[in-house]
Amino acid sequence: MTDAVGPWLIVGLGNPGQEYAANRHNVGFMVADLLAERMRSKFKAHKARAQVVEGRIGAPGPSNRRVIVAKPMSFMNLSGGPVTALRDFYKVPVERIVAVHDELDIDYGALRLKLGGGDNGHNGLKSMTKSLGPDYHRVRFGIGRPSGRMQVADFVLKDFSSAERKELDYFVDRAADAVESLVVDGLERAQSTYNS
Repeated sequence: MTDAVGPWLIVGLGNPGQEYAANRHNVGFMVADLLAERMRSKFKAHKARAQVVEGRIGAPGPSNRRVIVAKPMSFMNLSGGPVTALRDFYKVPVERIVAVHDELDIDYGALRLKLGGGDNGHNGLKSMTKSLGPDYHRVRFGIGRPSGRMQVADFVLKDFSSAERKELDYFVDRAADAVESLVVDGLERAQSTYNS
């Protein structure tokens, strides 16, 4: 069975390399990893400088959707190049692209789903918007702001705190549910369920 309207491209934003794996900035990769696990697939290298998994989400039948889950292997501030190459390779319209990313201006663990908008200083979104325009979906995963005088750049490149890690699996699981709902049920239904 094939989708008449083609696949969705779900992009988890992060930085490649073990030293960044548990950083707040890499929560997009964490959600992408969980989605791949749910599809019982392993990431494979793609010529677009990304790791990709192809599969389906949603119950069997008309709500079942073909998806490509991707992790750009450029650094965060160069994400637009691999995402554009994947869009062209899989022929995905921009309104079927979903960026999953960390968001400073939302409390830790809260989610906001939206279509389009600015980049709010997020280098991954800045790069994607420069390449694609702003009209893609975003699943924004709240990481909160640093307390005290810590620089934002240092904060996002630090691992989640031990207190945050206690709930991280739950929040990543909820974010993966939100991505699936967005693709299967549409933005409005997903927003009413997951926007907090």
